[in-house]
Amino acid sequence: MTAWPIYTGSGVPHDGVDRLPPPPNWRSFDGGPVLPSPEAPDPAARRRLGALPQGTVRVPDPMEVQMVNAALFLRRPLLVTGRPGTGKSSLAALIAQELSLGPLLRWPITSRSTLADGLYRYDAIGRLREENVRHLRRVVGASADAAPATGRARGGRDEYAAEAADVGRHLRLGPLGTALLPYARPRVLLVDEIDKSDVDLPNDLLNVFEEGEFEIDELSRLPEGTGPVTVMTADRDGTADVVGGRVRCRAFPMVILTSNGERQFPAAFLRRCLRLDLQQPGDEELDAIVTAHLGREAADAAAEHVAAFLARRERSEVTTDQLLNAVYLATSGSRHEDRTPEETASLEAVVQAVMRPLTGPE
Repeated sequence: MTAWPIYTGSGVPHDGVDRLPPPPNWRSFDGGPVLPSPEAPDPAARRRLGALPQGTVRVPDPMEVQMVNAALFLRRPLLVTGRPGTGKSSLAALIAQELSLGPLLRWPITSRSTLADGLYRYDAIGRLREENVRHLRRVVGASADAAPATGRARGGRDEYAAEAADVGRHLRLGPLGTALLPYARPRVLLVDEIDKSDVDLPNDLLNVFEEGEFEIDELSRLPEGTGPVTVMTADRDGTADVVGGRVRCRAFPMVILTSNGERQFPAAFLRRCLRLDLQQPGDEELDAIVTAHLGREAADAAAEHVAAFLARRERSEVTTDQLLNAVYLATSGSRHEDRTPEETASLEAVVQAVMRPLTGPE
């Protein structure tokens, strides 16, 4: 039986990712030792996706489903473009939920973001401060006729282990660095709004995407034979052991990079990605989104607002979250029949202000 498609867009969790065929030899990675994939669901999934029984807030376009599967099969990042409100970010959360790939790893990009931010952070100042505190305690606690105890066997394995532990306690992998750990199953990484980045970041990502690995300089400089070093990860309370200062993936992560189409990317960067352009949600998709977040009753009551939103979108730029805010205000609080005409008019004015276009005529 063919494995295609693995991802269906239904949002119903399943273990179909285990049916993925082996990667092509140019996208095969052998990182280890293999780590168990996180099984806990994403605690933020409900906030991002709503609570539809079938688990999804979107009616996926067939090409969207096909391109997600192509990225899964080829182990390539997927660059998703589209106007604000088209569901670019929620696509990553939907993939993680349907394929049961654990919490979504999210890297929001700003103009100051660098590759190092995504890979790891080392708190050298925090480590120095901690070492100074330990030294002060040894001096204060030393007896008058004995040398201060260091708590380490100088020059031996105990000293190496203690030094490694010191470094590990002050080193945290970023979202990209965590995604590249040698998990048995791929993690889902959202690189959100990469078009906001500095001009160099897309080029800086090329080697990491191609090789599926990176080096942690602070661990590579530790004495040979130090052994695995436990570091923190981007997951809540997560840790992982890193051997030899190098992180190399086993299953290449499902990387979703989003773009509002505000800039051109280098050809070398585009060559390493698959590309998907999302269209704005129509009637059916908007109904599913409102139902997922606010319930069926609110969606039925919001028919006029959805129609007004679609008409306004034809001539101006408005986004789906504006519609959700407007519908929430219009359907929350007292029932419509309990409002006075003045209250109804006042609330409607607020609703229209919330749906004020970002650009273009009102």
